[in-house]
Amino acid sequence: MDSMIIKNFTVRLNTEGFCHVANITDEVQERVNESTIESGTVTVFVVGSTAGITTVEYEPGLVQDLEDLFNKLAPPTRDYHHEETWHDGNGFSHVRASLLKPSLVVPVESGKMRLGTWQQIVVLDFDNRPRTREIAVQVMGV
Repeated sequence: MDSMIIKNFTVRLNTEGFCHVANITDEVQERVNESTIESGTVTVFVVGSTAGITTVEYEPGLVQDLEDLFNKLAPPTRDYHHEETWHDGNGFSHVRASLLKPSLVVPVESGKMRLGTWQQIVVLDFDNRPRTREIAVQVMGV
């Protein structure tokens, strides 16, 4: 019986904030390749409370649709109670990130992520300024 292997990696990403959508599919697959794990899962987790991770068909129209959606759900122009505490102008960022969530788990089969043809892993940075994001990538399996 094979022993479970766990490999941890960090992907660093420069973002623009304000609902910047970045495709990290290739970077995550590179870490899966480095892990040498053939069968298991990869967990992708954005460190921080003003960004989230999901899968989409990464194309300009959908990227704009996502920005439009989050601007309607949590507009940057309204008042947020978060501002009463920190006065940092990014209450909308925290609300958006809490809706999207910070992590994603993808099956790994034959050393490849099991994603659909038009399915890419993306990070959405909702903060009100550019950031350098850390993405924790953990590959587990055999």
